[in-house]
Amino acid sequence: MTIRLRPHHLLCMLTYIGKGYSPGFVRNYDAIAARISAGEALDVVDGPDDICRPLLETPNPHCFNDSVVARDRQAAADVAALLGSGIHVGVRLVLNTAQIALLRTHFASGGIRAACGGCEWSTLCDGIAAGGFREVRVAPDDLQALGKPPTSL
Repeated sequence: MTIRLRPHHLLCMLTYIGKGYSPGFVRNYDAIAARISAGEALDVVDGPDDICRPLLETPNPHCFNDSVVARDRQAAADVAALLGSGIHVGVRLVLNTAQIALLRTHFASGGIRAACGGCEWSTLCDGIAAGGFREVRVAPDDLQALGKPPTSL
């Protein structure tokens, strides 16, 4: 199986700690976080993805907004430049813990945060990055690569 993921969620997953728009959203994201942590492949998609699924059942989901589409474009460019490979619709990624640690390092330094401008979760993510990514649910074992002890899920 693969996880369908829009480009800006490559950034969101780095700081996901179990907070979200609704209990259903969090349950869904928790399941996806476990799958990503287990090394499941990610298929880059255009528009709403597996993380967005619970939001699509609500009136006027923001998943289709121009600002979210722009966030996807910026995140794809930033992540592609960092990883040295194209991030576009149809690409399949299998991120290892070293790559996730690299993404987190550059996220914390602001190097891949341009897409986060105007996001309602940005302040929360700032705090998670500044705190050493404690309590993250996607690949917590990659914290060893950052020289920090992992926390339990």
